[in-house]
This record gives sequence, structure tokens and C-alpha cells, in this order.
Amino acid sequence: QNGVMSGLMQMLLLKVSAHITEQLGMAPGGEFREAFKEASKVPFCKFHLGDRPIPVTFKRAIAALSFWQKVKLAWGLCFLSDPISKDDVEKCKQKDLLEQMMAEMIGEFPDLHRTIVSERDIYLTYMLKQAAKQIELPRASENEPRKYIPAVVVGVVGMGHVPGIEKNWNSDLKIQEIMSVPPPSASSRIFKFVLKTTVLGLLGYGCYRIGHRTVQFVLSMPVAQSYLQRLTDIPQQ
Repeated sequence: QNGVMSGLMQMLLLKVSAHITEQLGMAPGGEFREAFKEASKVPFCKFHLGDRPIPVTFKRAIAALSFWQKVKLAWGLCFLSDPISKDDVEKCKQKDLLEQMMAEMIGEFPDLHRTIVSERDIYLTYMLKQAAKQIELPRASENEPRKYIPAVVVGVVGMGHVPGIEKNWNSDLKIQEIMSVPPPSASSRIFKFVLKTTVLGLLGYGCYRIGHRTVQFVLSMPVAQSYLQRLTDIPQQ
């Protein structure tokens, strides 16, 4: 539904998630599930999923990468087998180490970091600011002055997004641009055309080979040979 490349990338990331789950005995994103449980215990609490839709993020990330970057990223995700311990997870909670890891990601895939981290920092900040707007109290009449109370908001985000949210908090944010999906590049269109042509060609060749062998098998049967012999004898008679 979301395109071949987006679908493949989603499958690879699910593989990474399964690898982490196998190594740690827990699935990634547990903090969000825990937040949902806690929110259900608070009267009148509204639970809101405030991240950018995954299809938009995937399509923008894929469009930002060159063909060779896509191959390199897919290769790395396919053969991800490094052991992960709970101590490693705890180390990632250290701000210095986390910033170092983010810097390495920026150096290797700057466009991927921009679409997956920086743009989502902006989106998350925007959604948090929308949720944090003051709440107007109901008025008994039109003449009564407006009264507001501050909204109480608990935002649960990944640690890697905290610096970006703090940086963008006092900015005038526009999210229209980061919600648009750019058209596929020329290399992506060529790759898609070559892939479709190859698949259709292999499918056609497979049908031809199966059909050819089926015809040969049928013609080699005694009943078929006898029938063909009769057909060839008819003109002579």
C-alpha cells in the first residue's frame, strides 16, 4: 500500500525490532505502552499519539536517500547481529554517549537523520505545544470575562528527541512542509521500472517454460500421438 521501498524498509525495521526483543527479552517502545496504561488510570485524561504518521516518515526518509545509501542501509539492517545487553541500554541513557551516537548517525546518513530525527523533533514539539495550550473555562454568560487554566501535559518521547524539542520549543513552527511526500526521484523511477520489468520477465519466462514442458509431456503420451497420427492420415485419405 505504501510502495515497494517503504514496505521493504518496514520489514527490515521489524527484523531489527525482533532482534532487540530477542536480545533483551522485551520489545522496543515499552515506555509508550506504559504511558497508555498510566493514562487510563487518570480521570478525564486524554491519550494522544503525537508522532508523525509512519508512512510519511518512511516515504520522506527513502526519498532523501540516494540509491547507494539505500543499499548500504538495507545491507546493514539485513545483517544486524550485534549482541545487545541491558547494560548497553543503560549506557544509551547517558546524555554524552547518546549525543555521540546521534553524531555518528548524522555523519553516516545526514539526510536520514534529518527526516527521522530532526523533522520529527519539530512535529513532536508542535503537537506538545498544541496540547499545552490553556483551557478556557465555561462561562455562565457572554458578559462574564474569559477564564483559563493551564493544561497539564505529560509528554513521553524517546531520549534522542529531547534536545530537539528543547531547541524548537520557542520557535514558530510550521509542519506543512514536513508532512508533504516528495515525488520519487528519477533513479527511484528507473529502479522501480527495472524491478517491475525483471519480475514480469521472469514470470513470463517461467510460464513459457512450464507451458513448453507441459505441451511436450502431453504430446509424448501415446493417446496424443495416436490422435495426431489420425489427423495426419486424414488428408492422405
